[in-house]
Formats: sequence, C-alpha cells, structure tokens
Amino acid sequence: MAGLRKASAYSKKKVTPYTRISKKRQKSFVKTVPHQKIVKFRMGNSGLHNKGKLPHELTVISIEKIQIRHNAFEACRQFINKKLENKFSDQYLFRVIPFPHHIQRENKMLTGAGADRMQTGMQLSYGKSVGKAAILSKNARIFVISLQEERNLVFARKIIKQVKSKLPCKIKVLYKNTAKTKTKIAPKIKAK
Repeated sequence: MAGLRKASAYSKKKVTPYTRISKKRQKSFVKTVPHQKIVKFRMGNSGLHNKGKLPHELTVISIEKIQIRHNAFEACRQFINKKLENKFSDQYLFRVIPFPHHIQRENKMLTGAGADRMQTGMQLSYGKSVGKAAILSKNARIFVISLQEERNLVFARKIIKQVKSKLPCKIKVLYKNTAKTKTKIAPKIKAK
C-alpha cells in the first residue's frame, strides 16, 4: 500500500488518544512524530474581529463523534480561505478550531513479488505513526467564519456546502449575530 489509507479506516473508530510526546526520547511513548500539515489556524483580519466589525458568524459543528485527519483540515482550510480571500479581500476572519494531537498508527503490510504471499504481521500489532488527527465529540466546533454583512452569509454557506464532502462526518452550520448574540440555524441557499 503506497499512499494514505482511506478516512473510514480511522474516522469512526473508538480510540484512546495516543499523544505522549517528550523532549527526552526515553520518556516518550511516541518515538517519531509526523509533521503538522495545517499551516495556519487563523486567517483574515483579526483586527476587525477584535473591534466588533465582523458581527455575522457561521460556525460549522460535527453532529457525531469523529476523528478528522490533519490533511482533511488542510484541504478544507485552503479551499475556504482562497474563496473568502478572492470574494471579500481581508474583510473576514476564518478559524480552524480543533488542533490535531492524536497520532494515528498503521501496521504496514508487505506483499510478495507475484502477490502470492502476504506478510500479515503480528496479531494486535502496535504499528508505526503515519499521521495526526483531532478527536471530536458530538457538537464540537470545526470552523468559524466571521463576516461583515448579512448578505455575505449566502456565499459562505455555499463554500461550506462544497467543502462538506472533504470531511468524514455529518455537519451542521449555526449562525450567530454577535451584535445581538442570538444563535440560530444558518439561512438556506435559494435555488436559482
């Protein structure tokens, strides 16, 4: 197996978080740590948000308990940030909320030349670290998008709908006006 395993191999499994990393190699359970693929967790204009000029907020939450890999977060982050930057040019704030701490392991398989033999490995093998993931509980926040005007929410909602297929869980989008502090379900996209 040359590439990544599919997300379903990890996403809905019940796991114990495997995170123990130490500066002293003898004390750490995790000997090799995969590098973090998420480059930024906060994009856009933080100054406008701090001044209260971005009152309209869309929050993407997961409906189920799930593991989301760091490469899925990064794919969603790049897509959403590029669309928001092109449309609103620094008049928004986009945040990725979870930080992937859990290190995923894989028991690597070897196959013979003619595919007549397959090395199965030990029973209950511990495996080698291959990536990172965030373990999210039900109703945990994934992304937060803050915008200046209410009319921009329809565009942001369309972007979230396009990104939904990159996430391994069912999601819900909540709308909150921080000026009025009311939370409700985000408006639906009108069909043309």
